[in-house]
Amino acid sequence: MDENASNSYPLAYLITLRTYGTWLHGEEKGSVDRHGFNSYGTPRIHPSRDLKGYMQERSKSSPFNFDKAQRICVLKTVKEVCEHRGYDLLAINIRTNHVHAVISSFNKPDKIANDIKAYATRRLRENGLVEADRTVWARGRSRRYLWTERHIEIAIDYVLFGQGGEIPEFD
Repeated sequence: MDENASNSYPLAYLITLRTYGTWLHGEEKGSVDRHGFNSYGTPRIHPSRDLKGYMQERSKSSPFNFDKAQRICVLKTVKEVCEHRGYDLLAINIRTNHVHAVISSFNKPDKIANDIKAYATRRLRENGLVEADRTVWARGRSRRYLWTERHIEIAIDYVLFGQGGEIPEFD
């Protein structure tokens, strides 16, 4: 067993932030319910054309995807946020519709994710890369707690080289 497995605080987090409208409830890839059913080990929401259609109808705007200039801006901003806040950025990958980052910090992952989303949105707008009224991010975030050095290795490998497959399990 890894010597760090008994930590009372995770060594790092795998944080995923999705752009607005690019992963809806009811899609084939699955999703989780934020209304009390998003617990570890619970089943995902089953694919449903009706649910996906309902989610599309409720959308405030079209899905948001980063272009190259926006991806570069977000990358620079995440690095700045981590340096400014004292977060240890171990790996990052800015995709067209999501961001994966492995970050070590004694802050809670929700705060880290919120900092990244807020600063990145502000910087995108300051640089004229996103309109003032455009929603950039989907609500929420995914965060995986990385308890061991091996978990961190797996997460870094996934973020840097494994973008075609499922997010790995860390058990």
